[in-house]
Amino acid sequence: MPEQKNNRLAHETSPYLLQHADNPVDWYPWGTEALEKAKAEDKPILLSIGYSACHWCHVMAHESFEDKATAEVMNRLYVNIKVDREERPDLDKIYQTAHFMLSQRSGGWPLTMFLTPDQVPFFGGTYFPDTPRHGLPAFRDLLERIAGFYHERRDEIDRQNESLQSALSTLFSPRGQDAPSSAVLDTVRAQIAQQFDARDGGFGTPPKFPHPTTLERLLRHHAHTDDDKARYMACFTLEKMARGGLHDQLAGGFCRYSVDGQWMIPHFEKMLYDNGPLLALYAQAYAATGDAYFARVAERTAHWAVETMQSDEGGFYSALDADSEGEEGRYYVWDAQEVRDLLAPELYPVFARVYGLDRPPNFEGKWHLHTFVTPDELAGETQTDPATVEAMLEAAREPLLAVRGKRVPPGLDDKILTSWNALMIRGLAVAARHLGGPDWAAAATRALDFIRQHLWRDGRLLAAYKNGTARLPAYLDDHAYLLDAILELLQVRWRSADLTFAREIAEILLAHFEDHEEGGFYFTADDHESLIQRPKTFADESMPSGNGVAALALGRLGHLLGEPRYLEAAERTVRLAAGLMDQAPMAHTSLITAFEEQLYLPKLVILRGDPPAITSWHERLSVDYAPRRLVFAIPADAPDLPEALAAKAPKGEAVAYVCTGTTCSAPVTDPDALLEQLG
Repeated sequence: MPEQKNNRLAHETSPYLLQHADNPVDWYPWGTEALEKAKAEDKPILLSIGYSACHWCHVMAHESFEDKATAEVMNRLYVNIKVDREERPDLDKIYQTAHFMLSQRSGGWPLTMFLTPDQVPFFGGTYFPDTPRHGLPAFRDLLERIAGFYHERRDEIDRQNESLQSALSTLFSPRGQDAPSSAVLDTVRAQIAQQFDARDGGFGTPPKFPHPTTLERLLRHHAHTDDDKARYMACFTLEKMARGGLHDQLAGGFCRYSVDGQWMIPHFEKMLYDNGPLLALYAQAYAATGDAYFARVAERTAHWAVETMQSDEGGFYSALDADSEGEEGRYYVWDAQEVRDLLAPELYPVFARVYGLDRPPNFEGKWHLHTFVTPDELAGETQTDPATVEAMLEAAREPLLAVRGKRVPPGLDDKILTSWNALMIRGLAVAARHLGGPDWAAAATRALDFIRQHLWRDGRLLAAYKNGTARLPAYLDDHAYLLDAILELLQVRWRSADLTFAREIAEILLAHFEDHEEGGFYFTADDHESLIQRPKTFADESMPSGNGVAALALGRLGHLLGEPRYLEAAERTVRLAAGLMDQAPMAHTSLITAFEEQLYLPKLVILRGDPPAITSWHERLSVDYAPRRLVFAIPADAPDLPEALAAKAPKGEAVAYVCTGTTCSAPVTDPDALLEQLG
């Protein structure tokens, strides 16, 4: 018999919401039905926001939402709304910010907020246990107390709500000022150095997150200043992360964060939005240093993404859960004897020495693979060639992967999100450019074509796709990341239709997201549903700032097309955020990078001619890490070129046009002369 679904979440497509469709809680998805019910019955709203790969979301669900006694209290006292933060980042931004303002504590997931029927929060928290512990009240007791507070102290709640609304409005509406100073480029580098962990890499104290935008900032800083310490901080961190348990040492791909300072034990969920930027970053690090290890990490990450996360239709899935068979990390950890039994006698000692199986277990009586001794160090100890050690480790991976592949895998969140796909498209494009992987460019192209076919409707972008259905109006991040990704992919292989798509995305940003009075971009479009606030955020979070990426991408597209409207929108965004960059530079590295390209205009190289010739030129220009150089190889017969590009006509087999801002040099027909000109 089919499973009985007990609440309205059974009609949703989000894997996270469907996980709760069997709960005895009378869950509603966010929407008119739930909001009107709360008003009609004068009940507070219990808003629970999480995502499918979230370990503590699963814990709270098991302890409370699957418990009939707790559900009875929830159903009697509240209108209960479940939200997938990955489908509704607008709601997550609003209520995470409100949680911080109400509690002066950082938020997280699950986010548990109590709202008045008009959607304004008056109390909140994150995870609440089923019994009092860790200084937290039992969830069922809290439910009774909050409901009583709501009905007995309405005047106090109303006054608090008024203050909160005013504070949110101020926070989401920074005022413009003069353009930022170039000093912020040095200030952010100094602040990063203050936070740098010289022993283990990364920044700050555990839990440690990868922070790709911070690491890319350091690589860019070195590229333009020859500041060796900046490059060292980036590369030391990248190696420590890749050698650690944060990185899947067998299959590739990175987990969300490390719970310790050594990158040893991760929170085991694997998110697409981490792996796209990290793929790009390791490819850039290889281009900047020539270190083959960074190339191998990028290659393995790309392989994992394409083999595990790309759907048959072309889009990339969202995440792999932290849990398997109800236990966090179960899929990834090993028993030392099991590994010994699987490996050839000559391989086990090497594998055990490198990955710590000759040491005490590091995860709940098991071993999670973490590099304790690098292959180079082991080669020195044993007077062996490092390449021999690497080959033995590679030989050991195959049988271990085969056995691991037979285990019950972590849950797959198979919804396809436009913004996260854009981050992976960009990552694959950057890797293809620097490492020359044609399959990666093809995978990126398939994902872009999937978005255009399934998530582009009537000239507007949609945010999410699942089971053949695209839904939800797209957000700022969807548009900004996609525009940036298309521009990166165009630098790997040219398709005029992609440039047209990029222009359409840019026009939507200006028409529906830009604040035409103050500058910058709202997170939601002007025709989005009405919420208690329309967020306009600038800081990098777990993903890059939508405003920062929009400013960078619009600036690049503006230079490519000679379109001043795009350049002006980018400049207004940076000017509006100048104060924020000065106050907290490390939190706004995406915007600082956009500002850097406005301060020091990128060199735009347009190659025209026959594909074999311009491809050869292009490959020579892609070897170096030159973040202020954009190279587009456009075949002589490329159709539908805008005027600014059509004017750069083919001459002979190949010709290069080099432009900085509105100034272009004479056409160059010799590749060596071009390289000399570019420096």
